[in-house]
Order: sequence, then structure tokens, then C-alpha cells
Amino acid sequence: MTTNKTRIAIFCSGSGSNFQAIFHALKTRQLNAKIVLCLSNRSQCGAMEFAHQNGIDTAHLMEKQFSSFDAFSEAMVKCLKEKQIEMIVLAGYMRKVPDAVVTAFTDRIINIHPALLPKFGGKGMYGIYVHTAVLAAGETESGATVHLVNEEYDKGRILMQRRVPVLSDDTPESLAARVLACEHTLYPDALEKLLAEQQS
Repeated sequence: MTTNKTRIAIFCSGSGSNFQAIFHALKTRQLNAKIVLCLSNRSQCGAMEFAHQNGIDTAHLMEKQFSSFDAFSEAMVKCLKEKQIEMIVLAGYMRKVPDAVVTAFTDRIINIHPALLPKFGGKGMYGIYVHTAVLAAGETESGATVHLVNEEYDKGRILMQRRVPVLSDDTPESLAARVLACEHTLYPDALEKLLAEQQS
């Protein structure tokens, strides 16, 4: 077991509830990792505010700041390298991670998806759209999946899943709330598992 803590970057676009769940889990479980960067395409989101409040460095990067997508991708890789990032955790990041970043961090980027992959994954399947599709399909259960990230949406190796029943009176919003509560325990568990694999 290494004594150096794995340096994690969290990618967020919204409130950062999974970011907060992971932040607190790293402390309470005394995991051998540390969040050293919050990267977002939105400078004013709740995740960035949480990072500021807890002394975590932030980076605001979005494609329109750059002359090309390649320049944006290169800037992101450079930022991550400068911070000596070893693992990336996507926590509500509403953009596709550039292929250059995926290549630079092969098998070291994880994401959480609010359904039981491989069902209800792929482009356009995020947020409330996922839960609407689950209900429309008449599913009796849903849940959350933590997976490694590759160049295709939601196609990376599944690390861990947790199931949530679909109730007869569920709306997309009520199902979303129950799945999100599941995510807040699942994501730290899956991260702990991956850290153990990589640090053994």
C-alpha cells in the first residue's frame, strides 16, 4: 500500500451533491486519496462554491474560451498535469470528456450514471431524461452505475451497481430523488474499491 494519497480531480457542472458525498467519505473513511481540484464548465455552480469553501483549487474551463476544440482539450490536459492529477471523478459533469483527456487518463476516470447500465445509457441519456425513459419502459427497478470512462458514452467497464425499486406511483422526479440518494453511498463505495485496486 502506497503512503502517498491519490490526487483526485472532480469534474462538476451543477450543485455537486456527489462531490460533497465523496469529499466527506474520503475524510470519514480515511481513504488514501485527496481531492485537489474541482474543474467545471460553469464558474458559478454549487460545486465550485463548495470547493472554494473547503480550500480546494478550482478551474473554470469551457470550449468557447478557446479557438478550437483541440486547444480546449490541450488546456484541460495541461491543467490536470500541472496539478499532478492521478484520477478523475465525474460528478454531474454535463459535457463529454475530450478524447485527449480520456487517453491521458486511461482507466483512471470514473462516472456515475443514474440507471442500471447498459440499459438507458448513451448520448442524450442524462438527468431527468433517464428516469423518464425508465418509467416509460415499465421497468420495475432502476438504480445507479459507476463505470470507467472511455471514448463512448456510458460504455466503460462497470465497477459497481446498486438497485432501487420503481414504485407504482413514481414520477421522474420522485425516482430521480431516490436514485440520487443511492448515488451518494454507491459512489464513495465504488471509489474506495477502485483505489484499493490501483494502490494494491
